[in-house]
Amino acid sequence: MISISKLISRKNSSRILLCSVFVISIAGLLAACSTPSTRGTSYRSSGSAPSSYLSSIASFRSVSWQELPGWQEDDLTQAWLAWLKSCDALRKRNSEINWRQVCTQASNVSSRDGRAIRQYFEGNFQAYEVRNSATGNESGLITGYYEPVMNGSQTRTVTYSVPLYGLPTAWKTSKPNPAPTRAELMSSGVLRGSEIAWVQDPVAAAFMQIQGSGKIRLEDGRVLRLGYAGTNDQLFKSFAQWLLDRKEITRSEATMQGISAWAKRNPSRVEEMLNANPRFVFFKELPGNVSADLGPNGALGVPLTAERSIAVDLKAMPLGAPVFLNTTKPLSSQALQKLVMAQDTGKAIVGGVRADYYWGSGDSAGELAGRMKQDGKMWLLLPR
Repeated sequence: MISISKLISRKNSSRILLCSVFVISIAGLLAACSTPSTRGTSYRSSGSAPSSYLSSIASFRSVSWQELPGWQEDDLTQAWLAWLKSCDALRKRNSEINWRQVCTQASNVSSRDGRAIRQYFEGNFQAYEVRNSATGNESGLITGYYEPVMNGSQTRTVTYSVPLYGLPTAWKTSKPNPAPTRAELMSSGVLRGSEIAWVQDPVAAAFMQIQGSGKIRLEDGRVLRLGYAGTNDQLFKSFAQWLLDRKEITRSEATMQGISAWAKRNPSRVEEMLNANPRFVFFKELPGNVSADLGPNGALGVPLTAERSIAVDLKAMPLGAPVFLNTTKPLSSQALQKLVMAQDTGKAIVGGVRADYYWGSGDSAGELAGRMKQDGKMWLLLPR
């Protein structure tokens, strides 16, 4: 993705991304075997709100598990490791929500036993329908994001001539206020010497800035992982909107794919388009012991899991929480009904019923994320 809403109003969080990428060992969290004791899964919903959690922008109503469309069909073994990653972080946090008890219970559940996992959630959690407080609407916007993967080099070559920059050394102690815009940075020479990698496509590099992190495949086979290091503190302005305002593209073309196609048709105007966004993102190289197979770190501080992690508005729901999502796949009416974990956030993710769905790394994930702008519903799962 970059969904149209993100291109028109995109986040640059410290997520990985997205995003501090864009590490945490979970070995030993699984103690296979016994089915956890439950506290009764046949309760009746009272429709009450949670006593342990309040939101300024979302309202909650307790519901039965039968009210979650697709809950029984979801393969929860695919979500389990993502939940254990949440637990790894939640155990270390102070919260009014009693995460420690349910995370301790999780250690008794086999990661391969879908039935035991379902009993664990139904026995230890209450599901709450989420609504936007201002409107009372239970539907909201679901977009997608991903971790870019590009070929590149740590030195400039004929093929790889587009730089990705680290934070200028002088800015680490004293950042200019106001800091230069993108156009000013690119023409001033202040970034010279701060290059940390070189890639081929300036538009792809800009999308990596929007995502906040990514992977660079080097010519010797190594993978360089880049994470978010900061910005020039300028407000984000969408170059997708810049193109729309000039009728260069249609609204249906205001996707990552549509913008890339426009750039190929108009190479002499690419820099003008990119400078329409004054915000500039700097990267940092992540440690070499970060597995190339792991997703980027989200705001929770744990690696994101493809198709099982989401970014949410932290005014709406707590970071790390399990959430059941009911939406559709991009440009489709095909149901996407999954248990996901609220492990990330972002500046464009605003609203009580609002999520950014992490599709994973690479081009195929980018294709899906770039087209995702769906209606959806959400249910927050909180410990009983």
